[in-house]
Amino acid sequence: MPLNLGNDGDGSSRIILTEPRGSTAEVILHGGQVISWKNERREELLYMSSKAQYKPPKAVRGGIPVCFPQFGNIGGLERHGFARNRLWSYDDDPSPLPPANKQSSVDLILKATEDDLKIWPHSFELRVRISISPGKLTLIPRVRNIDSKAFSFMFALRNYLYVSDISEVRVEGLETLDYLDNLMGKERFTEQADAITFDGEVDRVYLNTPTKIAVIDHERKRTIELRKEGMPNAVVWNPWDKKAKTIADMGDEDYKTMLCVDSGAIEPPVLLKPGEEWKGRQELSIVSSSYCSGQLDPRKVLYGD
Repeated sequence: MPLNLGNDGDGSSRIILTEPRGSTAEVILHGGQVISWKNERREELLYMSSKAQYKPPKAVRGGIPVCFPQFGNIGGLERHGFARNRLWSYDDDPSPLPPANKQSSVDLILKATEDDLKIWPHSFELRVRISISPGKLTLIPRVRNIDSKAFSFMFALRNYLYVSDISEVRVEGLETLDYLDNLMGKERFTEQADAITFDGEVDRVYLNTPTKIAVIDHERKRTIELRKEGMPNAVVWNPWDKKAKTIADMGDEDYKTMLCVDSGAIEPPVLLKPGEEWKGRQELSIVSSSYCSGQLDPRKVLYGD
């Protein structure tokens, strides 16, 4: 069990991960969710709603919710599945992963309850290792089929990134790719722009995406780089002003300082046979942006401060 435990006002524990240079991450067992990631200067890198609710069965709006076994409303379950609304446990046996550093990592597990099996009749073990290192936050999700029959599922890490001004942000790495537009009935389009910029609501599932995506925050002169494995989709979402006003646990102006760029295995879903395990990996890293004409040179984005 990690050595660093904090407490919320309601008595629930927060797991606080630290590393020697001073950056931190906070994790809660409700949803197995990262709710904070701060750099060594104590600057918050993840968005958390000003109206976030931390009490089950409501999911926490912000941080990095785990979406499983469904993403969005693609299926018959509650939106984004039930994993983000359940109480997770510490995972005492994360093998075959090597033992984790208890200061900077935590292993969590979620297993199906009887109530879960009534709405989604498949026995599973969902594990996530969360680790922090200088300038980097890493999540390694795994799903094991412990049922007697095969099942398929969707999975996503919904990354609520904290940005200075959404109208000054650009996303690079998704140009020329096909995407499903959730605002147009999941119709398929091809991305035409050199980079994604924002002047209205966006809700897209990009297909066959690369392992690296850059979110460039011009005002902060900072780039957050997303690297992922085993999750071929990237979801880009910002509700903009009208939709934000309809979301009960989101402040009316919050859309200006948040952007979701998610890693996912959504389209197509993952099929697991009995005894098989699926594994993904996501790294979020901070890179100091240095650009000439606003374009990010990908050769300079390999390693951050």
